[in-house]
Amino acid sequence: MRIPAALTLLLLTCCPPAMAQTYEVKMLNRGAAGSMIYEPDFLHIAPGDTVKFVATHSSHNVASIPQLLPAGATGFKGKINEQLELTLDTPGFYGIQCIPHLAMGMVMLIQVGEPAEPSPAIPTTLPARASERLNAIMARELLSR
Repeated sequence: MRIPAALTLLLLTCCPPAMAQTYEVKMLNRGAAGSMIYEPDFLHIAPGDTVKFVATHSSHNVASIPQLLPAGATGFKGKINEQLELTLDTPGFYGIQCIPHLAMGMVMLIQVGEPAEPSPAIPTTLPARASERLNAIMARELLSR
């Protein structure tokens, strides 16, 4: 069965394919929620979406927290003072850190899709301030659902 060109055009304009989105995260010395932060500090995105980390202030980077990645996901590490764009495909929770400011609690959490586990386990090896912030993010974003 052949679909007429006019019907094909109508279907394409009425039902466009899903498009991946890009989210921007700023690396800040000071923001609305305090000092040494990512803003926002939590994202819930779809698989295939992109996160762009913008070096708004100097001396920051973005890196995965190795113990806080979905199974099968690849870790990453950006350079100091440089923007980094990541397309995240594997569903689950991604812990993000600024390596120079981890002890000051510069962390964030990205949820990609609907992971199998309701909330991630915070690694016990993180500095106290980083653990506190991640627990606060989870309490605010994940446990309130």
